[in-house]
Amino acid sequence: MVRFSFCGHDLVALAQGALYWPARRALIVADLHLEKASWFARGGQMLPPYDSLATLADLGALAAATDPAEIWCLGDSFHDVGGCERLPPQACESLADLTARHRWVWITGNHDPVVSELVGGETMVEAEVDGLVLRHEADPTETRPELSGHFHPKFRVHRRGRLVSRRCFVMAETKLILPAFGSLTGGLEAHHPEILRAVGSRAEALVPVRDRLLRFPVAA
Repeated sequence: MVRFSFCGHDLVALAQGALYWPARRALIVADLHLEKASWFARGGQMLPPYDSLATLADLGALAAATDPAEIWCLGDSFHDVGGCERLPPQACESLADLTARHRWVWITGNHDPVVSELVGGETMVEAEVDGLVLRHEADPTETRPELSGHFHPKFRVHRRGRLVSRRCFVMAETKLILPAFGSLTGGLEAHHPEILRAVGSRAEALVPVRDRLLRFPVAA
């Protein structure tokens, strides 16, 4: 766990790509994209159908390690509006157990504007929590401090002749974008113009590594 400060709040960047908010005992994740593989399978592109199980196993392990009172999912938790209905039984059981153990809030996203009541939890378009706005996609016009997802940021660097890629957080003065937590998600370069359009040009990529938080300035 690596602590850092954002707009007066002490937060913890987790190497798994999640955020922990100690003052609220809140675990925050973005872009699970559950049932992405089955969505592609419907179009004839067959992928291993285990992405939801892997993502929920990782989330369950992280919840067990951090013991949060509440879990916030910042949109695109399902890859499409029918994703919940396609969850395999074991994934349904895992998700039902998680939503029963914690206060669980689904923030809706562009992939999942509606979240089925079958999975439990509360559903919101966005929320303001202790001065922080939680939404799916960063709003460039928003002046309040904001947590969001959507862009799946990654930081890539060439090291010893190899391209090393790590999911990262992107932080600006009042914006913090979380990486995608899902097991079957790609990502945008942290300095991608769309990310910088959302957060402003003065931003940095935060890469949690063991007991350190590496910081890299990003620019278009």
